[in-house]
Amino acid sequence: MTEKIRFTKMHGCGNDYIYINMMDQVIANPQAAAIAWSDRHKGIGSDGLVLIDHSPVPEADFSMRIFNADGSEAMMCGNASRCIGKYLYERGLTDQEEIRLLTLSGVKMLQLHVSNGTVESVTVDMGEPVFEDGNLFLPNRGVDKGVFVSMGNPHYVIFTSDIDQVAAKGRTMEYHPAFPQRCNIEFARLEGHHSIRTRVWERGSGITMACGTGACATAVAAAYTGRAGRKSEIVMDGGTLSIEWRETDNHIYMTGPAAFVFDGELEISKLQTA
Repeated sequence: MTEKIRFTKMHGCGNDYIYINMMDQVIANPQAAAIAWSDRHKGIGSDGLVLIDHSPVPEADFSMRIFNADGSEAMMCGNASRCIGKYLYERGLTDQEEIRLLTLSGVKMLQLHVSNGTVESVTVDMGEPVFEDGNLFLPNRGVDKGVFVSMGNPHYVIFTSDIDQVAAKGRTMEYHPAFPQRCNIEFARLEGHHSIRTRVWERGSGITMACGTGACATAVAAAYTGRAGRKSEIVMDGGTLSIEWRETDNHIYMTGPAAFVFDGELEISKLQTA
């Protein structure tokens, strides 16, 4: 009898992932699964694979692991975190509207905004931004001048009128020697003191419709350099996220939607062909 894996596809502002409930099933090779399933021609099609599980530590309620479309494991994903909050609540796995989620970047707090049993949006406490060696600006070592900031994963934010250069320069910059662990790249254009149009090259996935940590990094970079205040609307290809960099605790709070796309099953043998 062929074993089947149940999955759910979800997206946050078009940043789509395949979600697996690991509390009642197992995937032996998530790296291969991410590559096979993410293929938009031969697989389900996604920006990667997200595994939801019990937390192995008492400080969190649930845990997540996330694998990019190329099979590499990511530290954190803001859009995926919001989707997990919606998944857990609406699938009856929790009745709590505050969820502690364990990631490779630490425990993140999810605040669910619920109306009539539906999670309409989620606010994620993304923690404090971290700057490169205490210096936000990287040397211009052959790449466009930008702003480096980590949100648990590395981001390089370039303010420019030509945000569409993401297609031509994204991959080269992801692998630039200035970023030994590779890097997420954002091209951002101010459209008002509180609105920033951003396009994203996501490490391991390429151009994505949105990136939660990238939106946070963009808002931080804009505020730090005086281009914007501490609250910004980050407008990406797939939708808009509200970002607040609070002075009270120096944390970044990201608010945005999450949505189900469809559920399905796949034979486990097909996961092992990648």
